[in-house]
Amino acid sequence: MTLQKSTNRPIGVAIAGLGFGENVHLPALKATPELEPVALWHPRKQRLQEASGEHQFKMYSNWEDLLKDPNVEAIIIATPPEPRFQLANEALKCGKHILLEKPVAINSEEIAELQKLALQKKLSVAVDFEYRAVPLFMQAKRLISQGLIGDPWLVKIDWLMSSRANKSRPWNWYSQTEKGGGVLGALGTHAFDTLHWLIGPTVSISGLITTSIKERIDPTTGNTLKVTSEDIAIAQLQLDGFDSNSYIPAQVSLSAVTRQGRGCWLEIYGSDGTLVLGSENQKDYVHGFGLWAAKAGEQLKAISLEKDLKFSKTWTDGRIAPVARLQSWWAESIRSGVPMIPGLVEGLSSQKVCEKLIQSSLSNQRLTI
Repeated sequence: MTLQKSTNRPIGVAIAGLGFGENVHLPALKATPELEPVALWHPRKQRLQEASGEHQFKMYSNWEDLLKDPNVEAIIIATPPEPRFQLANEALKCGKHILLEKPVAINSEEIAELQKLALQKKLSVAVDFEYRAVPLFMQAKRLISQGLIGDPWLVKIDWLMSSRANKSRPWNWYSQTEKGGGVLGALGTHAFDTLHWLIGPTVSISGLITTSIKERIDPTTGNTLKVTSEDIAIAQLQLDGFDSNSYIPAQVSLSAVTRQGRGCWLEIYGSDGTLVLGSENQKDYVHGFGLWAAKAGEQLKAISLEKDLKFSKTWTDGRIAPVARLQSWWAESIRSGVPMIPGLVEGLSSQKVCEKLIQSSLSNQRLTI
């Protein structure tokens, strides 16, 4: 992996995309001493002009010009999913380290191509699976590794949100499968990565996807357009867990259209105990989470967060702190040359499960990964 030229100064980072990129990645960058924001990119000049009054960075609407900037050593690509592959491909060819939002690309073939290119160029590529950086998720991982639950017997994730339940929400890229929209890209990528991280890789899957709200209004034309992306997905998986002679069953229920949905809940039942991690907060994946555990025969009790996992700083927007932590891991990867985790290996693994789930729903068959 290409090492940073000088370890005495921050790594110059550009942000591509001014939604999540500007609202979350930028304040996280400013709080990460190893990194320094030096440029912003957006294809629409008008949107750049709106941001230029708030930030003292170089503004680019031409991607090639951004890639030629010697001060840009790394790029955070936080655009909608469809253009990510092309942007990342060109950035890697120009020797830039990258951090990608998820889903990394439209399909696993594109991710595999990026993986090959990153290895050839010896560049660090991070994928923003930020739940790995959330303190209580990290503590759950620690408790499982310490053997609190013994051998996992059953894993269950219910992620029932209402973000798309309003039928008046306009038709956009999220409404289109071919542009990376849908609940699998938004929630499934995280859910499957979390299972792989906590328990083990998926070896087979069967499932169902549906679209509850089948039409939405295009705000640019006023026309009613078909929604091709899924807003509900249900999966039954077999995980290849640790210290077990058999595969571990897992059930995942995802929805973006459940009014009064219960939020995000993870339950792991094992030979020696139970662990529950969850939150009803639908707008913040740090504030509101709780962790409960019990040994066999005992009642569930709340687990206090261990000090070494706490954030040094938190924000009103809880998304910023875990993203900043993941950015610091990325900076260390760039500095040291050690491959980034989570990176393209993890992104590819999660994407393959999403694709097999869609195929299973269409074929009504259980499929191996």
